[in-house]
Amino acid sequence: MPPPCPPPFDDGFRRHLHTLFCWRRDVRHFRTDPLPALLQARLLASCALAPSVGLSEPWRLVAVDDPDRRAAVRRNFLASNHLAQQAVQAGRAQDYARLKLAGLDQAPWHLAVFCESDPAQGGGLGRQSMPETLAFSAVMAIHTLWLAARAEGVGLGWVSILDAGTMTSILDVPPEWRFIAYLCLGYPAAEDDVPELERAGWEVRGASGAAVLQR
Repeated sequence: MPPPCPPPFDDGFRRHLHTLFCWRRDVRHFRTDPLPALLQARLLASCALAPSVGLSEPWRLVAVDDPDRRAAVRRNFLASNHLAQQAVQAGRAQDYARLKLAGLDQAPWHLAVFCESDPAQGGGLGRQSMPETLAFSAVMAIHTLWLAARAEGVGLGWVSILDAGTMTSILDVPPEWRFIAYLCLGYPAAEDDVPELERAGWEVRGASGAAVLQR
């Protein structure tokens, strides 16, 4: 049986793909409308298309629906955010205080992402000298989910201001799972192709194209 032929990725497709990249935003303001179950299933299935070291697929996703657990996550965020505000560079604390850095209260769908520290799947291939590639693989799954969500009109916000050890306790997951991210998903309250932190004057996106050192 001949191998399958790839579809023609023509100029039109590449333009749409570039548009998708431009409109992928870290969303912090959500509508509270629930996401349909079939849509959630499609987005979760997209993670399986992400690359992973040794085909280990080390990501472990936890849907956080319980109100008490969500409240505990919010308390974790508030405590961590207080510490983060104290650590902000001198002169920027006031700017930091104005930022809305979480969509925890509005987003209808919460996903915690962990990484299995030594998955049997993959047989250890490709990670003996660089075990951190397992965490990199989990991040690739997040990015794949992020793009798939954007294409479905769903916004995603990555909440990183959290204490990882506390998250393991709150969600009662195996201790060998490494916390990677807490994701808030829902329909965006507003759309923009400019990052919110740039619109707020916190930072400016660098020049187009990756900086490359010549050696």
